[in-house]
Amino acid sequence: MTSIEPSAIEACAAQLRREAEESGYNLQPDDAFLRDLVEGLLVNETRYGYRACPCRLVSGDREEDLDIVCPCDYRDPDLNEFGVCYCALYVSKAIANGEALAAPIPERRPVTQLPAAPSAPVPVHAGELAYPVWRCKVCGYLCARNNPPLQCPICKVTKDRFERFM
Repeated sequence: MTSIEPSAIEACAAQLRREAEESGYNLQPDDAFLRDLVEGLLVNETRYGYRACPCRLVSGDREEDLDIVCPCDYRDPDLNEFGVCYCALYVSKAIANGEALAAPIPERRPVTQLPAAPSAPVPVHAGELAYPVWRCKVCGYLCARNNPPLQCPICKVTKDRFERFM
């Protein structure tokens, strides 16, 4: 495994915790486990150039792996149904407070993840909207502008996680 400096792991964990709290999410309360997960994210970032989920197989092609770039597309459904995401980086409030325990959850990612086909543009009548509307595929944030933002202001994912909504 690639060696990541402990100070980099601590700094990243602090940043993730701050961003999670600002967005209404909770991170893994077990500090040692949290550091292991963060180290895995940083190792993947070093290897592939993006923070892919440390608990999944990564292809090395960002476009193919967009659904597992942290926070992954499966985080919210996993939290809603099981109280924890697949790798347990994000947990419910009850788990964060020690009122419940995390249990293993099934993998939601399709076994054969194929690159998504380009989506057909949504027909809009000329003059109705001054700008296209972009939607964050992770949290649902919407914005109307010529291009998606460089980073989602809600969940902090990069612009390639946006799709044209309208």
